[in-house]
Amino acid sequence: MSMSTPYPAQLGFDADLHISRWRPLVQWVLAIPHLMIARALNYLRSILTLISLVTVLFTERIPPVIFDMIAMTYRYEWRALSYALFLHEDYPPFDFEPAAGDDGAETHTTLNLSYPDHLNRWKPLYKWLLAIPHYLVLAVLAVGAVFAVIGGLIGVLFTGEYPQGARDFIVGVYRYSLRVHAYAGLLTDEYPPFRLAA
Repeated sequence: MSMSTPYPAQLGFDADLHISRWRPLVQWVLAIPHLMIARALNYLRSILTLISLVTVLFTERIPPVIFDMIAMTYRYEWRALSYALFLHEDYPPFDFEPAAGDDGAETHTTLNLSYPDHLNRWKPLYKWLLAIPHYLVLAVLAVGAVFAVIGGLIGVLFTGEYPQGARDFIVGVYRYSLRVHAYAGLLTDEYPPFRLAA
């Protein structure tokens, strides 16, 4: 994959760095309904991924309706988490529109997955093994992301601004995670790059 070709899983974030100082103290509470729904959608995604495994093995495709539902679960999760981590102030919509492309219902977050016309029928049997180095990197990045969230909390409480570096790192870690999960979750055959940037 050339650097000019975008990876099939794209995640974007664009919001003002200014966050009201009180928000980190209560915003995670306001996000609880969204986080509960995102957790339930995560279980749905697991079932849909299992169905996708069977369809890829037999037809070398994921039915578009299943692909769109999986994309919706990731998009909902990203909107819920970005709000819970007080990366922005706008309450996310309760939007369950199954679509690979983002509908723009949330102005700060975007998540798009490119539908593959053809998938290798045998890759689902060994993709998880090829993804192991990425999961090891993700474990280290997750620890760093925890510290970035703490740094963001301190920054917002004392200055009313989310530190740009901390926010970019958190978004980058989620972007990287999305790409790894899209690959291991059978949504693309393109091996994910070892990078946080778009």
